[in-house]
Amino acid sequence: MTNKIDTRVTTSHWGAFRVLTEGNRIVATENFAADPQPSRIPDILPAAVHHKTRIARPSIRRGWLEQANRARDRRGRDDYLELPWDEALDIAAAELKRVIAEHGNESIFGGSYGWASAGRFHHALGQVHRFLNVSGGYVSSLASYSTAAAQAIIPHVFGMHFLKLSWAFQNSWPTIAQNTKTLVMFGGINPKNSQVSMGGVTHHETDGWFKEFDKRGIRRINISPQITDTPAGAEWLAVIPGTDTAMMLGIAHALETGDLVERQFIEGYTTGYERFRSYLLGETDGIAKTPAWAAQICGIEANTLINLAQTMASTRTLITVAWSLQRAQNGEQTFWMAATLAAMLGQIGLPGGGIGYGYGAIGGVGVSVKRLEGLTFPQGENPVSEFIPVARIADMLLNPGKPYDFNGQHRNYPDIRLVYWCGGNPFHHHQDLNRLEQAFCQPETIIVHEPWWTATAKRADIVFPATTPYEREDIGRAMGDSYLFHMPRLIDPVGEARDDYEIFNSLAQRMGFEQAFSEGRSVDQWLLHLYEEFRQENLPEGIDLPDYDELRRRNWIDLPVRGAQFAPVPFAEFRRDPEASPLGTPSGRIEIFSQTIAQFGYDECPGHPCWHAPDEWLGADLAREFPLHLVSPQPGDKLHSQMECALADIPGARPSAIEINPADAHERRLNDGDLVKVFNARGACRARAHVSNDIRRGVVALPTGAWLDTCDDGTDTQGNPNILTRDLGTSRIGQGSSAHTTLVEIVGLAE
Repeated sequence: MTNKIDTRVTTSHWGAFRVLTEGNRIVATENFAADPQPSRIPDILPAAVHHKTRIARPSIRRGWLEQANRARDRRGRDDYLELPWDEALDIAAAELKRVIAEHGNESIFGGSYGWASAGRFHHALGQVHRFLNVSGGYVSSLASYSTAAAQAIIPHVFGMHFLKLSWAFQNSWPTIAQNTKTLVMFGGINPKNSQVSMGGVTHHETDGWFKEFDKRGIRRINISPQITDTPAGAEWLAVIPGTDTAMMLGIAHALETGDLVERQFIEGYTTGYERFRSYLLGETDGIAKTPAWAAQICGIEANTLINLAQTMASTRTLITVAWSLQRAQNGEQTFWMAATLAAMLGQIGLPGGGIGYGYGAIGGVGVSVKRLEGLTFPQGENPVSEFIPVARIADMLLNPGKPYDFNGQHRNYPDIRLVYWCGGNPFHHHQDLNRLEQAFCQPETIIVHEPWWTATAKRADIVFPATTPYEREDIGRAMGDSYLFHMPRLIDPVGEARDDYEIFNSLAQRMGFEQAFSEGRSVDQWLLHLYEEFRQENLPEGIDLPDYDELRRRNWIDLPVRGAQFAPVPFAEFRRDPEASPLGTPSGRIEIFSQTIAQFGYDECPGHPCWHAPDEWLGADLAREFPLHLVSPQPGDKLHSQMECALADIPGARPSAIEINPADAHERRLNDGDLVKVFNARGACRARAHVSNDIRRGVVALPTGAWLDTCDDGTDTQGNPNILTRDLGTSRIGQGSSAHTTLVEIVGLAE
């Protein structure tokens, strides 16, 4: 006799989908009917949830438990002892109390960087931060790997938080379709990346809007080393990676010398242009940033840059910049220079004109939705003020007490004794993983919550098996989406997995602050409490939500918050009256020159956007030894590294495919499908050659997401590009990730 097939809808960072269960097992997924272009990521869900790499029960690393020195150098190579939950929780609570008593809460790092669940309550980052806050605090991290450099520079230029600009001060897709004539996309706009958005994207719209742009005759220019970074039909300018700032300067020079700058806008809405102009014309350094100068750097012909400048000045133009471009050495400059270029055109504040950041990076950018706050598990206040820029974790662990500069501040790295990671996989997203391996040998203790035996879990001392979003009840709601979901518990927890709230509540009980953590509420009571708060907060907005039982019955609701009426023109009020609606910068204007940054005294930035060649690019001396520039885009078959275990089981799927131009493949006697070794001085990985004309010569692309798995000689067998990337701050302004500042070489391997 077979079990009945049950079908219910849930949501995720990649959108809503139907889940088919049979008994206590997920057997299949189906598309959500309201999604015009649903993601295929859920296809791997059944195999991943029930995969052999699921962590069955609490596990303690043998060397940590049995050896006096805790055998920290054995992390990643040790075996684990499975223990009953009560015993493992007792050990973890005792260790937390010991570290706090001996070293203080300033010695605990709450990493927990990652997307984790789309559910509003069972969001791992919120859970661990609340727990650590009520325990006395922790060293936190600032910004994200995706946007750290942008989050540092944009407040200096526009006077607002970068994420606020991305969500609330961007032209919507309908506005672009109706008004834009020329769409200039630095880094492209990739529908592959817009499959996902923080908290969910129910309507996948990006590809559909590009078809609309094509119908309306909007000129689309993809400035990227890969043609596939934008939907088909765009013109392709195959720029050399890391040189977008130089290319923009060449265009700016053509605008300035061609009398194409909108002087009235510059004078009325910006400050510092004359300082920048002196640099642009070479008056300050003797180097005029002409189109010919730029062409030698970026690989795009000078006449092309001149013609592009003329087109941009004569049509309604929207300049967009992909998040990926600030993930490189001096990545702050690209975002600043793009804003300067848009200001020179004078179209900021006009419908379909100006500047936009992150279209295609996530699905929520450009969507016409009223963004509702709320439905957030409260984290409380952190009593510890110490933090690090998020991508500097290896620096922190390897250099306790060492000074560093960040955005005008002189800081020192804290001395971390315990790392608590809950939701995320740094051995996927961090750079130079061999260096991170060394860094992870430094703390006395590492505690991890994780559903699967990822590379991070394998380097922890105490590992608690956590549920996936399909094994617990939650509420799904994203600010950039109109849908509200009840996320039902679809199956029982796999093995002995528990949800993060239950784990932290058990630890809080043992440490004496259970009431402060739980406020006496169960999971069900928290869900009802958060939902009722959300209902009441939005009644004044005219949004009348059903009670929680009705939401559970209906499974999902499409809220009346989507439409063109929720798409104001960005910076329109500032353009109408800059005195009445000033920006949050010191001048109240767009700061082309920032006195604040100039006073930092950083050699890499004189106070205005500028070009500094990165240490690793195709024009560097190092390119003689490693002549290929590696870019590491997001994968198209999953979100970051989530559920990678299921993909790794597919025959021929691993190691990952590395895209290479036919000319570069011919020089190395490589054919499509060949097994190759990709290497530089930092590390090596295996990959499978994908020979394609869709990538510029001299550039190779290896997507992120493969779980690190090294053989005896240290080579990663799965194709993880971050064993090759450089762990260097973007600059002292942002200290972000420099993943795209990487040179490599490739050789064929025998099979």
